[in-house]
Amino acid sequence: MSKKIIIPAIAFLGMVFMAFYTAKLEDKAAIEVERSDDVSNAFPSVVVVELFTSQGCSSCPPADVLLEKVKNQYPQEVFALSYHVDYWNYIGWEDPFSHARYTKRQSYYNQKLGYRGNYTPEAIVNGKEHFVGSSSGKMYSKINKYKTQKAQNTIALSNVIRNGNSISFDYNIDGDISDKTLRAVLVLDERITSVKRGENRNRTLKNSNIVVAESYNELELAKGSGKISVPSLVRQNEGTTLMLLTENEVLDITGATKIKV
Repeated sequence: MSKKIIIPAIAFLGMVFMAFYTAKLEDKAAIEVERSDDVSNAFPSVVVVELFTSQGCSSCPPADVLLEKVKNQYPQEVFALSYHVDYWNYIGWEDPFSHARYTKRQSYYNQKLGYRGNYTPEAIVNGKEHFVGSSSGKMYSKINKYKTQKAQNTIALSNVIRNGNSISFDYNIDGDISDKTLRAVLVLDERITSVKRGENRNRTLKNSNIVVAESYNELELAKGSGKISVPSLVRQNEGTTLMLLTENEVLDITGATKIKV
């Protein structure tokens, strides 16, 4: 009788031990997966500030000054982009850096963010939030917010060569690139302009990190090469910077890098 009791008891204890051991293995596996996810997303933070502005807008100069200020204060973390829109050109001053495609990009953002229409100066941070670009309080608040968030991608640039009016480069991207696009942006470091007409007539304006060229490539491979043209409006002695951004299908920016060229 005692043997009949002991044998089932031993079997029961064995089953309990195996269940406990299996649970521990599953917990360990879950922890390892979580750690793996943390490592894969543990890329340095990036704060991409896209300012939609115009030399024909009287409200824009303070935003232009603020963009230059944060660009200099956060040379590593902040990627400053000044997009000059074209819808103020009719007032009397045609902004030499304006382009319809920049206005269209602003429209895409505002449609995504549920805002009706475009306005200047408008700042977009990492493709996720917008605010009046001259608001220093909002600017620093958003920079501090996104400085603490890890990027989903990191981009390594190499073999950056300027040959006449063309810049070629190689890139290597870490992190998930599914349904993502690589945006190459060439910016003019700064330009001072004497505005003769329009809302800013008789004013001298300084613009920084002016977007002068872009190219887009759907990412199929993490490694590749690209090329971007240098437009004729960039003078021989002016400094330029090449930026590469990764963005997903809803225009959230997931990684960025930059280099002087």
